[in-house]
Amino acid sequence: MPKPDNELEQLRKVTCGVVLEQDGWAVDRRESTRRAVKYRRGRGEILIVIHDGAGWFDPLSDAKGDVFNLVQHLYRGSFGAVRAVLRPLVGIVSDRRPSIRPKRRPDPAPLRSRWERRSAPRPGSLSWRYLAGERMLPDAVLERAIAAGSLREGPHGSMWAAHRGVDGFLTGWEERGRDWRGFSTNGTKVLFRLGCSDALRICVAEAAIDAMSLAALEAMRCDTLYLSTGGGWGPATVEALRALATQPGITLVAATDHNKQGDRYAERLAELAAETGCAIARLVPVHDDWNEDVKQRAVAREHAREC
Repeated sequence: MPKPDNELEQLRKVTCGVVLEQDGWAVDRRESTRRAVKYRRGRGEILIVIHDGAGWFDPLSDAKGDVFNLVQHLYRGSFGAVRAVLRPLVGIVSDRRPSIRPKRRPDPAPLRSRWERRSAPRPGSLSWRYLAGERMLPDAVLERAIAAGSLREGPHGSMWAAHRGVDGFLTGWEERGRDWRGFSTNGTKVLFRLGCSDALRICVAEAAIDAMSLAALEAMRCDTLYLSTGGGWGPATVEALRALATQPGITLVAATDHNKQGDRYAERLAELAAETGCAIARLVPVHDDWNEDVKQRAVAREHAREC
């Protein structure tokens, strides 16, 4: 039996990835990088492993720490119980393969010039075919987003959806494609916006495609501003949401996904509404997310025409 000090050193070598994999979590390879590996379990449970497995954090709460904190987060119990969990894991190597998407080279060009180098989607373009074909978003919604300067053609048929700060300046963009999901290099997640800027009803979704999907389902209500946080909840996003929520007569609508992660986002929005004194409502898609609702509606309409 090793001495206590030596044992702690050995236990500290167990990576957070090994702990999660042994507990039934799996790597989300599409949304992972070598420096930040996203693990998922069940519906909406997410943890990010960083520092080559030595650290972790929960993107939807303040929970974070080292491997000892992770075991306590998962299993609770005393420090002795934490040791008991870690002992059998000493020497086990993470299943994570080196095929995870490597970190992209930082683009030295400023955000604005990178954005302006890209053209807006147009009927028949690769990005338009992705959004209108695969995502089944109606032309009217795409045209509204394009007219607002919020969409650009990304590489390989992907699309870029602009995030802007309180001052309206571009801070980055969501990147979505058939085999790609990310955010602009050196960009900052704030809010994607679609609709009436002075609306009293503000619907907050987790992705730009979901915000556009909800707008499609509601036929672009003229009293509504549709937003996306891009899955983020950083200080800049909170500041922008607070600036909107503090206006008189605002109703904040948590239009997040129909899963545990969506519920946690909704709870945060409810807390923000309580802080600012605005009204709060919850809007839940029938399926996992709003884009799936759009697709199912399109399939149902096509089936009705065939009958």
